[in-house]
Amino acid sequence: MKNISSPLLPFKLGFTDDKITANAGLGLFGEFLHSQRFSEIIDANVKDFTSNHSYKPSEFITPLLLTLNGGGRYIEDVREIADDEALLQVLQITAVPSSSAIGDWFRFIGGTKSGLNGLSRCNQAIIRKSRKKAGRKDFTLDIDASQIIAEKRSAQITYKGEKGYMPLMGHIAETGMVIHDEFREGNVSPSTSNLKFITKCCAKMPKGMQIKRFRADSASYQAAIFNWCEESDIKFAVGGRMDAAVKTIVKERKESQWQEYQGSSSITRVTHCMGNTSKAFDLIIIRRPWQPDLLDPQADDSERYFLIATNIKGKPESIARWYNQRGEASENRIKELKVGFGMEYMPCGTTKANAVYFRIGVLAYNLFKLFKMATMPKEWSKHTVQTIRWKFYQTAGKLVMHAGQLWFKVRKTCFQIFEEVRARIREFAMTTA
Repeated sequence: MKNISSPLLPFKLGFTDDKITANAGLGLFGEFLHSQRFSEIIDANVKDFTSNHSYKPSEFITPLLLTLNGGGRYIEDVREIADDEALLQVLQITAVPSSSAIGDWFRFIGGTKSGLNGLSRCNQAIIRKSRKKAGRKDFTLDIDASQIIAEKRSAQITYKGEKGYMPLMGHIAETGMVIHDEFREGNVSPSTSNLKFITKCCAKMPKGMQIKRFRADSASYQAAIFNWCEESDIKFAVGGRMDAAVKTIVKERKESQWQEYQGSSSITRVTHCMGNTSKAFDLIIIRRPWQPDLLDPQADDSERYFLIATNIKGKPESIARWYNQRGEASENRIKELKVGFGMEYMPCGTTKANAVYFRIGVLAYNLFKLFKMATMPKEWSKHTVQTIRWKFYQTAGKLVMHAGQLWFKVRKTCFQIFEEVRARIREFAMTTA
């Protein structure tokens, strides 16, 4: 008789009553929150929003911060935290609200601005705690809007033709943190009220930290913004628009006035002004290679030109290079917030409730940035949250009670990094007390 090898490997399944977690590193992130008294910060700022079951605001938010850092993408994923007995015991969390209770709470506090304002004050507390680690006093603000597709009854059609929302975010380039966010309806133009948003970002900076540089795309190509930057002594670099006046400038520009730029492109700089600007600014124009339309020789070639409006003196190549860094400083960080922390999906049917969820997502993102900045090895500074999950958060841990002492054990190869991170948690807590 022919032997047929088993398709399974030679082991047997069993179970244990030991308390084991697959998220030991997330336990240290939770200890970091505890060391910074973040639950107290939440309850002190998000006031008068307890539930019928007497959950405090922190008891709704803290499990979500753990869920989003751990890789959860939906409110329902908070069940994974609720079922992790070892993690809950380590963090001294006695109860976790259900996903439906959390959704109801979002709708409850989303009905008033005081809830969002309270969460904003929590975010300012995070920024304040980053001050010493930032190691500087002047910072760069990058703002950008980003589409979130959502088939919700309250969602509106965006300029891209899809139903969803268009939140506007302001990043501090040097730390990667979101200083302010505004959750907008999908049909709100990315250029709407940008100056008001910028001034709010500046106002939320802690004492001793100032916005001195500003970058944005062409949605902020506005005279009022340029005037405000000049009055506030802020250097700016903003994407320009190819209007009739600029087309005339390009047409009249002599070939000798263009310089080689990045091989096949060329660059030039001209002084320019717009209607209502109080002071002229410089316009850096980059000309890319262009293939004329053989069927329409008179076709407009405007798309071959890229514009940067700026009040910064120096070589145009250097300014263009600095402006292009916003791709990393803003666009990639928005991508990490949306994809890495699950903010590309909105869970609720109302805009106000989703605004609460999005701001909690910003808190989770900023706390991750602070945790990495304050406790992680320097060589991990550029790791995304996905990498930190793989290398640190998703480490197996076991709870053992021995001689009246609770031990949280990890495998030997992970022990050193866990010990180092925990020592830095303690040290950072003492410096921010």
